[in-house]
Amino acid sequence: MAQVFKPIAVTLGDAGGIGPEIIVMAFRDAPEKMQGCVVVGDLAVMQRAVDVLAAVNPSADRVRLLALSCLADLPEALPALTLPVFQVGMPLVPEQLPQFGCVSAEAGRLAADAVVWAAQAALRGDLAALVTAPLHKEALFAAGVPFPGHTEMLQACAAAHMGVSVGDMPVRMMLANRELRTVLVSIHVPLRQAIDALTVENILQTLRITHAAELAATGRVPHMGVAGLNPHAGEGGLMGREELDIIVPALQQARLEGMHVSGPLAPDTIFMRARAKGHQPGDFDVVIAMYHDQGLIPVKYLGVEQGVNITLGLSLVRTSPDHGTAFDLAGTGRANPASLLEAVDMARRLSAGSLH
Repeated sequence: MAQVFKPIAVTLGDAGGIGPEIIVMAFRDAPEKMQGCVVVGDLAVMQRAVDVLAAVNPSADRVRLLALSCLADLPEALPALTLPVFQVGMPLVPEQLPQFGCVSAEAGRLAADAVVWAAQAALRGDLAALVTAPLHKEALFAAGVPFPGHTEMLQACAAAHMGVSVGDMPVRMMLANRELRTVLVSIHVPLRQAIDALTVENILQTLRITHAAELAATGRVPHMGVAGLNPHAGEGGLMGREELDIIVPALQQARLEGMHVSGPLAPDTIFMRARAKGHQPGDFDVVIAMYHDQGLIPVKYLGVEQGVNITLGLSLVRTSPDHGTAFDLAGTGRANPASLLEAVDMARRLSAGSLH
C-alpha cells in the first residue's frame, strides 16, 4: 500500500514579529528543506513579509504565495519559490495588519488561532508534524488567550482531543541542538513557584515522559543526567535539602522502573559533561533541569540559530525555533531563518521516528 503524504504545518507566529519573514526566507533560501511544508496563518501577513524582503533586496528571488483551501490541495513537489498558505479564519485586509515590533491583540489572536487549528489537524492525523514560529506572550494575553505559550496551548488541545483533563495530559519542554538536549521539570512559571513545583511526583513524571520519548525515537534506554537545584547539588544538605528530600527519592523510584538516571549532579558542571563534541558523545543523552532558565541558558548559549524547542508527551510532533519574536528586527529583513530550518528538519526526523 502506498504511503499517504502528510504535510508539515508551519504556523506563522506573531504577525508583528519575525516569524513570517523567516518563513519566507526559509522557502526562498532552502526550498529543498521546506518541501512538504504548508504555512498556517494569514495570506495578507505572509504577503507583507514577501514584500518586505523584496524591498530590502530587490535583486533576490521573489517568493510567490499559493493559497490553499484545504490541506489536500498541497502538492508533494512545489514549484520553485512557491510558498503554500492555508488561511485560518477570515483573511485580514491591509489596514488590519498588526504593526511590526508592537504588542497587538490582533496578532495574538491570529497566532493562537493558527496554532489551535494546526494542532487539531495534527491530532486528527492530517499532518505529519507541527512547527511553530515564535509568538508573543503579551500579545496572547492582550487577545484573551488563557495560555502563556505554545506548550500549554498544545497541552490543552491534546487533552480536549483525548477527552481528559489537562492534568491528565502532562507535557514537558525539551530544548535541543546538535550538542546538548535538556528537559525542564517546570516551564513558564515564576522562579518561586518553580521551586514550589519541585516535588517527587513532578520530577518522576518528567523522567517518565523523557524516557518514553527518547526510547520511542532511538530504540534504546536513554541515560538521563539530573541536575540538582542548589549550588553543588546541595552539598549533602549544607546548601539546601531539596536534593536529599525530593530529587533523590524520585531517582530511586525511576531506577526501580528501569530508567537509567544519574544525579543529582552539580548544575554548574552537568551541562558541560552532557555536551557532545564532534563525534564524541557526552556523558548523558539528555539533562533533566529543575526549572526554565537552568536548562535553557546552556543550550541557548551554544547558539540560538541551532536550537529547537520540542514538546514531549503529546500525541503529535511539535518543534519550534529557539528564539522569540525579535520585535527589534521585525520588518527589516535581517532576521536569520537558521533555527526555523533546524526545527523543520527535527520535525521531519521525529515524524519519521528518529531523534538524532
